[in-house]
Amino acid sequence: MIIDTLRRLSLLVLLCLLQALVLNRIKIDHCATPLLYVYFAIIFPRKYPRWASLLWAFLMGLGIDTFSNTPGLASASMTLVAVLQPYLLEFFLPRDAEENIKVSSNAIGRGNFAALASIMVVIYCVVFFTLESFSFFNWIDWLESIGGSIVLTLLLVFTFESVRK
Repeated sequence: MIIDTLRRLSLLVLLCLLQALVLNRIKIDHCATPLLYVYFAIIFPRKYPRWASLLWAFLMGLGIDTFSNTPGLASASMTLVAVLQPYLLEFFLPRDAEENIKVSSNAIGRGNFAALASIMVVIYCVVFFTLESFSFFNWIDWLESIGGSIVLTLLLVFTFESVRK
């Protein structure tokens, strides 16, 4: 349990620093930004305690909010994704899957992992940019931000997952 906590904490710190120091500076057409830290919520194992996944996701969002000057946006969005992750994961697991299966492309299959990650990234980006804009007067910029960020985030998530193997 302590080793798992230390691994999660090191991944949290790594993703926060990577986002704050590198990825927040990438802006394509002043709207699309890669949001790699959502990967943290995607890979929670099956049957991981809900309170722990919510706490970890909130802490990740709080770290991102602190470094990115987005008060509460990442925290709220990450917490929502952490709430939905166990329910979405059940759709993509094989029937004979282990109780504590770790979410990865090797464990659940590349197609299932891609579908799960895509759904979670779409949900995250829609909620994050909706809360950020808080209006639909400039809906074209809103859609560009969501679409561009989804594409960049998914590219980074799949890259990170292929390296993690």
